[in-house]
Amino acid sequence: MTGLDELEETVRRQVGARLFTVLAWIPERRALRRVHSSHPAEYPVGGEKTVEVAQDWLAQCVEARQPYFGRDSAAVREIFADHELIESLGCGSIINVPVVREDEVLGVLNILDAEGSYDEDSVAKARSLAPLAVPALLQAGAA
Repeated sequence: MTGLDELEETVRRQVGARLFTVLAWIPERRALRRVHSSHPAEYPVGGEKTVEVAQDWLAQCVEARQPYFGRDSAAVREIFADHELIESLGCGSIINVPVVREDEVLGVLNILDAEGSYDEDSVAKARSLAPLAVPALLQAGAA
């Protein structure tokens, strides 16, 4: 088990998740590279997101280092180009939490579940778990 496998299990227990991925932030390309996925067939490790990343989302989650909370399917559709795939997996609510070390964004946790599964307490729990991804993201070359 890797550190991110353990983190996935912790997230499932404490927050709940149907889909869990971890993305490394690559600032020089303004891209996100997937380093962990609970659904590797649909979201393979090594896949990257660049153009389809919404600017408002980037401003909030990466630049301002604040979680993004999409409470329902409408919020997911508004921000994510892959919303149809997300919905096909039974997900309609999302929490994205930046993973930060010494004011540097290393990556983002993506935690998704059925619509109505999350609230502000869920976001706070997810945020408290983000530091657990720092060692794996550093090892993945995100820093």
